[in-house]
Amino acid sequence: MPKKVVPEAERRRRRPTRQGTVLSERLIVRTALRMLHEHGASGLTARRLGAALGADPSTLYRYFAGLDGLTRAIGEELMGRALDSWTPTGTWRADLRALGLAIHASYLAHPHAALLTASRVTGRPREIAVDETILGILRGAGFDDADAVGVYHAFIDLALAFAALDAGALAIKDEVREADEEVWTSTYARLPAESHPHIAATAHLLAERMNLSAYPVVLDTLLGQAEARLTAGRP
Repeated sequence: MPKKVVPEAERRRRRPTRQGTVLSERLIVRTALRMLHEHGASGLTARRLGAALGADPSTLYRYFAGLDGLTRAIGEELMGRALDSWTPTGTWRADLRALGLAIHASYLAHPHAALLTASRVTGRPREIAVDETILGILRGAGFDDADAVGVYHAFIDLALAFAALDAGALAIKDEVREADEEVWTSTYARLPAESHPHIAATAHLLAERMNLSAYPVVLDTLLGQAEARLTAGRP
């Protein structure tokens, strides 16, 4: 049976850890992010996290429902950081574009954490704040509720799908990623026009674009379609 998470008012450590640090949920999440950056998902264990915090590994279970609860908190932190870095302008399309790019950037700043959390729904306050913000922008722009939810669904799934895709490339070793990127010039660019006329004709463009994220382009397409739908629905 999983251990019950201790209520926040009861779980605060009364004295500092061996490293002189007073534990908090935020500190544990930030330490976990650092460990993911340094060791990858396989390196995030209760024992290693406890050592990094200077606390007994069992301390984790006073704050989270195990490592899965910590994973959800990490996802919430990435969403919260995106919202913190975003400044609204009052123009719905520009605001959604900026927020989408902020979400994508927040996850790519921690690629191992992105791979671990992009598919999760946390139901935690900072994630909920992002969802409320997106729906508020759409409803404020004049989308009816059904269209607002439809655009929100596509918008958030697109941001997280590209976050996971692009984080996957960043999470592998540099030399492996560089070898993959060179395939566009070492292989595709050398294919003969006789057998691969379309690739040969566009090889220089493929080499320029294919190692970049397509997220901004696809995001603009989604927002353009949403704007067209909104305009068409107005009298």
